[in-house]
Amino acid sequence: MTETAITESVQNYYGQVLTSSKDLKTSACCTLDAVPQYLRPYLKDIHPEVLARFYGCGSPLPPGLDGCTVLDLGCGTGRDCYLLSRLVGETGKVIGVDMTEAQLVVARQHCDWHAQQYGYAQSNVTFLEGQIEDLQALGIADNSIDVVVSNCVINLSPDKKRVLAEIFRVLKPGGELYFSDVYSDRRIPAALKTDPVLLGECLAGALYWEDFRRTLLDLGCPDVRVVKESPITLDDEEVAEKIGMVNFRSVTVRAFKVALEDRCEDYGQVACYKGSILNHPHAFDLDDHHHFETGRPLRVCGNTADMLSASRYAGHFDVWGEKTVHFGLFDCAPPNKSLSLESGASCC
Repeated sequence: MTETAITESVQNYYGQVLTSSKDLKTSACCTLDAVPQYLRPYLKDIHPEVLARFYGCGSPLPPGLDGCTVLDLGCGTGRDCYLLSRLVGETGKVIGVDMTEAQLVVARQHCDWHAQQYGYAQSNVTFLEGQIEDLQALGIADNSIDVVVSNCVINLSPDKKRVLAEIFRVLKPGGELYFSDVYSDRRIPAALKTDPVLLGECLAGALYWEDFRRTLLDLGCPDVRVVKESPITLDDEEVAEKIGMVNFRSVTVRAFKVALEDRCEDYGQVACYKGSILNHPHAFDLDDHHHFETGRPLRVCGNTADMLSASRYAGHFDVWGEKTVHFGLFDCAPPNKSLSLESGASCC
């Protein structure tokens, strides 16, 4: 199957086969439990039609977005875009990109409705129809985006490396990629990669974690952080019979457009969270093994120090120490490190 055929298969599955999230055959697309507690009240202000056709696999909505320009890749009917509209505030901007016209028709119908719900003078959300592999064709300029999010979509792309390259092109220096997707514990057999149902269910195109890590390394991003993860169940017998030998996980990750080292190095640095991020007064989790309690200093590696001090989080942290003295490798591993990502965290 060609890249064009794969794209058309995905468009048909999400534009014609699925009429609501109830039609899904696996738990790759999660439920309300994926949404953090502080965001759940905002769902009440989302139009019911938008909610009914949501097919995400996590909740890739990081904190600290006030005034930001956020790009949502594979926005579908716009649930996350409308949540982001609330989080960036009236001065912020949200851009949603999707290739499926039927999805965007629903999304665009409700722009003004949501602006009125939020008390905005006009909508701060724009929806663009196109390929996430070619954001330049949509007029999205280099170094123009503060945060890129995506919810269970990159696995659907036939050219994932190009998608990731485009993301780092459009991100501003210090910008953040924060997304949820489906990962496998092995490379998917070639014979299954073109199965229409497995493609649409986000399984055939699932990223093998090590290949994903290598791709980011090639693109100049040597340190990607796992935020949350959870196992995916194959609830349909036909699906399980085809691909039940593969273990799948829904994982939320973050990566920064910051110059980092390929290992966590120790420079004797310390970071302290100020408790100033909205809805996070007591603590902030950078990833599944960096839990910053407000006012409590925490030893950090050089990469973590740079992530905090060179991104939009800089004003929310005090980071002490320079890279003038090196103390060797920093023990920066998650509590239950393994190749299968068994961290014990969960995004669902």
